[in-house]
Order: sequence, then structure tokens, then C-alpha cells
Amino acid sequence: MRFAALAVLAALAAAPAALANPIGSYNVEGVNPGNDGTYRGTATVTRTGETYRVVWVIEGARIIGTGIGNDDFIAISIVSGRNAGIALLGADGQNWAGPWATANGTQVGAERWVRR
Repeated sequence: MRFAALAVLAALAAAPAALANPIGSYNVEGVNPGNDGTYRGTATVTRTGETYRVVWVIEGARIIGTGIGNDDFIAISIVSGRNAGIALLGADGQNWAGPWATANGTQVGAERWVRR
């Protein structure tokens, strides 16, 4: 009985880290820098060695990113055609949220990923 109780406590202690792992599929909601409109789409995160590959589909456009991070945050370099940017998302339970900006940008947008 004591072993079973310890196993349950260990599983509960590990649960938040497992939920925070960024690998998975998400519905995306965002606000462009400078509050210049909103957008919706999807994002898929996969592990690629020590990095993550992030693929967004936003209003039909496919955007690729490379991320580094852990179970608490992910920093993502973004490339889309001739445009580039950076995002820094933090874990929010099973979801992720944070700011992003374009290269040479002077304003910040925001994005939220809701796990599917």
C-alpha cells in the first residue's frame, strides 16, 4: 500500500512537466505587432534532436520555425519567405503563450497555442 501511494505521488509530481512539453498540435490565436489585426491557424511542434521544428499554417500560409527550450519555455526563430522573426512562448498548463516580433520590428505581437 505504501509503495502504491508513493507511485501515485511520483506520477502526480511528474504530470505538470509532461503536460508542459511543447511537442504536439495546437490551435493558434494571435495579435499582430502594434495591435494590427488578429489571426488564427494551427501549429505543430516536433522534436528534431536538441531543437524543435515548429510549422504554423496561418490563413493558408505555411511558416517554419526552429525552437530551443524546455518544459517551461520555447524560443523560436521564424522564417516566412523574406520575413523573419522571433517568438518566446511560456508554458501555461497544456497550452503556450507569449510575445513575438518581426526582424527589425519595433512593436510586439502576442500568440497563444491551445493544445488540440
